[in-house]
Amino acid sequence: MDLGDLLSAEEVIPTLKAKSKKHVLQEIAGIAGEKIGLDQRDIFDVLLQRERLGSTGVGHGIAIPHGRLASIDRIYCLFARLDDPIDFDSIDDEPVDLVFLLLAPETAGADHLKALARISRLIRESQTLDKLRGSRERSALYSVLTETSASHAA
Repeated sequence: MDLGDLLSAEEVIPTLKAKSKKHVLQEIAGIAGEKIGLDQRDIFDVLLQRERLGSTGVGHGIAIPHGRLASIDRIYCLFARLDDPIDFDSIDDEPVDLVFLLLAPETAGADHLKALARISRLIRESQTLDKLRGSRERSALYSVLTETSASHAA
């Protein structure tokens, strides 16, 4: 699975202002709701429910909030680079500045896990993370996200 299949340039947010974990979740739920035509509250509730199970702050300044929604028919991804790192209750207690939102249909099954695995492989590459943190341009961020995924898809 390639991030370019899940993420368009319009779904890359180069500078997101947020003061807390809850604020980040509200902001990305709002953006996603507009993009896919869903009530942002429904998205926010799913994300908040998932966070109650355990933080999606996976370490190294990265969070992958995710959830399943009956009302969508494809996997949806959004990437946001935060202006200022925030506490996300991450497993390593480091503040988060890179956020990957992943929403999947309730029937997605293995595709949801494949998308999470693809993001996980991407974030293990320290050079990629440096490039994502070093750019504030949507096109540059999108290029890093999709070129890296394309070069490692095999």
